[in-house]
Amino acid sequence: MNNLCADIGWKSINHEGEQLCGDHVDIVNQGENSLVIVLADGLGSGVKASILSTLTSKIISTMMAEGLKLEDCTSTIAATLPICSVRGVAYSTFTILHIIENRTVEIIQYDNPKVIFLRNFQVYDYPTTELNIDGKKVLKSVIKLQEDDCMVAMSDGCPHAGIGLAFNFGWKTEDIADFMQTMISAGYTAKTLATMLVDQCNKEYGYHPGDDTTACVVKVRKREPMNILFGPPRNRDDCNRMMSLFFSKEGKHIICGGTTSSIAAKYLGKPVKASLTFERGDVPPIAEIEGVDLVTEGVITINKVIEYAKDVLGKNELYEKWSFQRDGASLICRLLFEEATDINFYVGRAVNPAHQNPDLPITFNIKMNLVEELSKCLKQMGKRIKVSYF
Repeated sequence: MNNLCADIGWKSINHEGEQLCGDHVDIVNQGENSLVIVLADGLGSGVKASILSTLTSKIISTMMAEGLKLEDCTSTIAATLPICSVRGVAYSTFTILHIIENRTVEIIQYDNPKVIFLRNFQVYDYPTTELNIDGKKVLKSVIKLQEDDCMVAMSDGCPHAGIGLAFNFGWKTEDIADFMQTMISAGYTAKTLATMLVDQCNKEYGYHPGDDTTACVVKVRKREPMNILFGPPRNRDDCNRMMSLFFSKEGKHIICGGTTSSIAAKYLGKPVKASLTFERGDVPPIAEIEGVDLVTEGVITINKVIEYAKDVLGKNELYEKWSFQRDGASLICRLLFEEATDINFYVGRAVNPAHQNPDLPITFNIKMNLVEELSKCLKQMGKRIKVSYF
């Protein structure tokens, strides 16, 4: 079985004064271990650029996901998108990363900045072949993947950052590669790496972006299972069965909820050592049980994790909070967002009377909603999710 997987993250910022981004990233799965990632950059900025980049990425990703050849995809794009009458160039450029069985990547590049490839935390000068398709110069590379390989695709807003401000000729691709080389060794997720790169570009622009700026990072890593136990079973007789299944699974173990942790402690024959230290006011303290990697409170903590998960999938503005803080929600986020690739949920259906207060927000009333919402967010992050109810 292939034990590698691709961690993918991207972030965009708009040209100053524009409501829409002229860059677009599309990701389409081809079965379990193969996928197509397209980063398209529409000419100019605003509505027209946004429509053209979206159209480009959708056409390419859909056609390639269905198994069509690169030449057919490019010909279709050439026939679909017009040429700018003023500049005489295509209305959209693109980068394609076609990951096949998590073992091989095809990198196809048309007029976007060259993809930065990092191997063993060093810049890797990969071979490229120049193709001429319908009069367009397209670069193609085929590379066998290894664990810890990292690819950085970007729109030209990244190397253009700082022109006339911090740099005379922008932030060169070599400088961006040096920046990413420093960051990747710290073990950040692809989403965090993409966020850091785009945030730095924004800084080089003096926080007044002169172009739409997008970075898409792909990290190749080993699969990492994680197990999370949330709530006691509806039937008390199922406690031992639930605990047996949970603790027999490979990977780290997280327990959420006071009653749940008491049942787990009894099963393990170990005491629960509760902490009275509040790391922050809006998240309850964590506890410790020998043999368990993390023990937290239940509903309030998971609610906070969902808040962070939604932010990760959006603007990713809160990553500095959960990346460094020691409260239960932040610790769960680091385990689920950064470490885990395959997450097994063990969810008890027992009703907690304390959560049935009509004055509490609706998300506190129904524990199942929290699990479904968190599972949905984690799937969007590219995690494999399995939920077992008891």
